Amino acid sequence: MSMTKEERVLRVINGQDVDYLPSQITFSDRTRDAEITAALGIGPDELDGYLENHIHISLCAHDKTLFYRNDREAMADLKAKGFGGADWDNKVVYDSWGMGVMVGSDGFFACFHPLSKTATPETAEHMPPDVNRETLFQDVEDAVANYTTPDLNRPGLFDEMKKDLDELSGDFLVMPSGYFGTFERCHGLLGFQQMMTYMASKPKVVHDILDKVTEYRIGYAKKIVEMGAKVAHHGDDLGTQTGVMFSRDMFLEFVLPRLKQAWQPYNDAGIPIIMHSCGDITKFIPDLIDIGLRVLEPIQPCMDLEYLKREFGKDLVFWGGIETQDLLPFGKPEQVKEMARKAIRTLGKGGGHIIAPSQEVMNDVPIANVKALVETIVEERQTVLGL
Repeated sequence: MSMTKEERVLRVINGQDVDYLPSQITFSDRTRDAEITAALGIGPDELDGYLENHIHISLCAHDKTLFYRNDREAMADLKAKGFGGADWDNKVVYDSWGMGVMVGSDGFFACFHPLSKTATPETAEHMPPDVNRETLFQDVEDAVANYTTPDLNRPGLFDEMKKDLDELSGDFLVMPSGYFGTFERCHGLLGFQQMMTYMASKPKVVHDILDKVTEYRIGYAKKIVEMGAKVAHHGDDLGTQTGVMFSRDMFLEFVLPRLKQAWQPYNDAGIPIIMHSCGDITKFIPDLIDIGLRVLEPIQPCMDLEYLKREFGKDLVFWGGIETQDLLPFGKPEQVKEMARKAIRTLGKGGGHIIAPSQEVMNDVPIANVKALVETIVEERQTVLGL
């Protein structure tokens, strides 16, 4: 049985037989590709092939600042096109929402929140054109009332995504990124502590900003469907290492109804939904399945992998599971192999698994451990299917 990478992933998502399980390894810092390929002894365009990657994560211009925060050339291009701003002296770049992202961070870190009334006139100078500068200096109720989300019709917004879908589909499953979805985007605007506090003390503020962001996500989803994407993606971290971030009552009040609205265009079009959420969100999984979740990404070992496979394996495909916080960065290659082997055999038995680390691979992971991980994926991806 021979199939393209796109076909292989879609068949796993649809519960169909495959020749081997697909896999995906993503590095946290996109500016390190040349360093990584040199260390692996491969050519500059051979990284995805070496890593056995099956999925290409495609970005609209509103989201590129998050991923290219350390790339001055990319940020200059975003600024020129009206999608970003940069304050290199203070090591912060700004996206189309007005959120500041720390430069040099391994993984993105929101360091400026445009609705937190912490802006200075200098801050405002760096904002992209979609940001209403007046809201930067208003009290939270007025700022939220007057805030406008980025323009989904700005020329060039989806150019890269359209190109990826046209040129890479088949060779990869092109996944339009939905990272920083509704809940995350709102605490990126307000500040995490403020968001969590306002959920109890100023719920109207939270409902109002969630409604605005949800309207944007609905519009975004319609654009994705129109472009012919074969999968949908949404990202909202709802868990910690020990459980969910807030009670199920708060989840049902603030988050779940907005996710259902944001996902409706995908469900109407019959497109399978992939959701990113870090942490142990086991308590929320049944609710997410009810509104259309098909693939959960990433599976972190803070959750019980055997329980997940047993309880939800008939409804979900699991993306991830290979621990990235202890053995991958600090263990020996043989320890990495054993750890990865166990995760693949647990989540991948009989199918329903996209083999991957439980997070992006950070800068502290030795190249020898990356090699060990790739070798284990190749060794196990057919075995767990009984092939």
